[in-house]
Amino acid sequence: MSFAFVFPGQGSQFPGMLAEAAEAHPSVRERFREAGEIIGRDLWRLIRQGSEAELASTEITQPALLTASVALWEIWRKLGGPRPLAMAGHSLGEYSALVCGDALSFADGLRLVHLRGRLMQEAVPRGEGGMAAILGLDAEAVEACCAQAKGAASAANYNAPGQTVIAGAADAVRRAAQLCLQAGARRAMPLDVSGPFHCALMAPVRERFASALEAAAIRAPKIPVVHNVDARVADSAEAIRSKLLRQLAEPVRWVQCVERLADLGATRLIECGPGKVLSGLARRIQGSLKASGIDQPAALARQLEAVLG
Repeated sequence: MSFAFVFPGQGSQFPGMLAEAAEAHPSVRERFREAGEIIGRDLWRLIRQGSEAELASTEITQPALLTASVALWEIWRKLGGPRPLAMAGHSLGEYSALVCGDALSFADGLRLVHLRGRLMQEAVPRGEGGMAAILGLDAEAVEACCAQAKGAASAANYNAPGQTVIAGAADAVRRAAQLCLQAGARRAMPLDVSGPFHCALMAPVRERFASALEAAAIRAPKIPVVHNVDARVADSAEAIRSKLLRQLAEPVRWVQCVERLADLGATRLIECGPGKVLSGLARRIQGSLKASGIDQPAALARQLEAVLG
């Protein structure tokens, strides 16, 4: 069976995540302890005892999710799970894929996403930017509504057919969302996020983030990683840096990423991180794909049996 790994991004976190995995595998807590020492925050305490609001802070969410994904990947490998034919990650999840694919060390990946989260959170004063999920309208119509809104609003995440997230200046996002409803969208839901991610308002972050990316030891991954900005595999460290910088202010083309994984031969996607967001999206993008996660011990055992059997 040919399978690929996918890694979730911001929005998949929740208090208490990986509790059962940590009971079965003490290495989970050890990874979080190490992560806490690197960034100077007790991530495991925040996950176990913190509120949803604390965990939703972008500079906490990003390292917490990366650590969770890496911890699950290491359990998979320890239990004999084979390497996938390719990987992809949604936004922040791209860094998880690069760490698990051995293009980045865990420490470098963690420092990068911690800084990335802080810079993204600081880029636009809270309340001046916004994001909204548009449901039930095709991507081209959403793009047209953003253009008609006459402001800084654009498609930020192409998550699935009929599910596109828009981002930009708060007023422009509200106008675009209203236009989408008038064009036939089933719903236009404002998202409770700390910034308008993956749009032009994030462009200044690139300049502040570039030096950190340049200092990180990046190498070609041992497992191909499909990137968000163009659904292609980078062939060099410099190409990876370029795509990661572009990703900050360009949309996540998740539909194309999943289609590329299928084109590469994947018939199953394994979601390596908390929750089931990407598994649900995958089935909407490619109905023939089997997709499920490994964040619970029983689910992990089922996936191992499926790919090894």
